[in-house]
Amino acid sequence: MQLLLWQEDNGTRLGHNGPKGTFDFGLESHKSIFEVLCDTLKEACKKYEISIPWYIMTSKQNHQDTVAFFEKNHYFGYRKEDIVFFKQGELPVVDEKGKLLLDKDGNLNQAADGHGGIFVAMRKNGVIEDMKKRGIKWAFFGPVDNVLVKMVDPIFVGLCEKNKVLAGGKSLIKAYPEEKVGVFCKKQGKPSVIEYTEISEEMAQKRDEKGNLVYGESHINCNLFHIQAIEEISKDKLPYHSAYKKIEYLDTEGKVIKPEKPNAYKFESFIFDAFEQLENMVVFRVKREEEFAPIKNAEGQDSPETARKLYENFYKIN
Repeated sequence: MQLLLWQEDNGTRLGHNGPKGTFDFGLESHKSIFEVLCDTLKEACKKYEISIPWYIMTSKQNHQDTVAFFEKNHYFGYRKEDIVFFKQGELPVVDEKGKLLLDKDGNLNQAADGHGGIFVAMRKNGVIEDMKKRGIKWAFFGPVDNVLVKMVDPIFVGLCEKNKVLAGGKSLIKAYPEEKVGVFCKKQGKPSVIEYTEISEEMAQKRDEKGNLVYGESHINCNLFHIQAIEEISKDKLPYHSAYKKIEYLDTEGKVIKPEKPNAYKFESFIFDAFEQLENMVVFRVKREEEFAPIKNAEGQDSPETARKLYENFYKIN
């Protein structure tokens, strides 16, 4: 088994100048997200007496800073040869009229192509071949911003093996209808996920006769893929989704424009669209307080404060 962690954005929403994984979310130890995740990996290596390769997908914007951060911190005591960095792809952004934009340097304005681009990036960067050389059979895929992510989970692997499937996804019961998480479903008989930005309010609020949300099985972006599935999925790009964003650009007079409201569309693919290429998969429901402490916002829900409390409660700190 081996780990993949993506980190296609910086921590700007958190008021942090740098890759999100380098963010100090307020522990007394002042450990960064990367160090906290590395601690869990080192524990797993010790417990199972194995060496676990750790692949980290970066973006063009944060690649150098990410690598430099690991070097500065001596890879947090992890084996250097077992940490591999690779860049994801990019896609052009367009304005409301569909015209291409330039960035502040006069180059084509592009944005990271989403976590679904990880499969193609793995093929282009030789990650799949590296995994095969190491004899890897299963790979866990997870985002950098969940400080309670359980990257090494033999039970999860065992469930997939037992059910003879090539992928699995972890789930939680949705906390409330408006929670910003995708939900598991089936599309034309195939396993799938509806992203929270694309589900209608009616669907989000719909309940069954017992009062449970019909679309309430949250996808928390903790996924497991067999090497066979990874290799097949990587042969083609996943569908693109559009997002209306505030994007800085260079106007026709050479002036850098920093919009105060959304002005352009970026395109990205989502990792869960890969599920639709499979006949079946395992959905493994876990406990929120044990495996889900995301850091998405500067304050309020899914903030450093909420993640820190969940982390400290789980590890019984203080």
